[in-house]
Amino acid sequence: MQYRSDIDGLRAIAVFSVILFHSGVTFLPGGYVGVDVFFVISGYLITTLIYKDIQNNSFSFLNFYKRRAARLLPASSLTLLVVLAFGFIFYDTRTFDNLGKEVFFSSFGAANLLFA
Repeated sequence: MQYRSDIDGLRAIAVFSVILFHSGVTFLPGGYVGVDVFFVISGYLITTLIYKDIQNNSFSFLNFYKRRAARLLPASSLTLLVVLAFGFIFYDTRTFDNLGKEVFFSSFGAANLLFA
């Protein structure tokens, strides 16, 4: 797929809207819309890649998930390790225990089950 700077611009706007929302900026109350926009853009890009692979008779679920894992797992792992290090330094024992559970569930993509 050819690089598209316009899509990167839309993703940047979506990310900044979420950051501003979580920072408490009141003039932009639709921070959750940024999450939706980001996921729609990601869905478009992933669907385009799948479609092109199917057109070329080269689509494989195994290869698809290998590429997803190679793209997402390093950043996710690094983020979880940084959060754990932060918690180890700055949190008390009880809060760090809760953080450990949250990181464990997050590493499997199941944090919402813990929070529910």
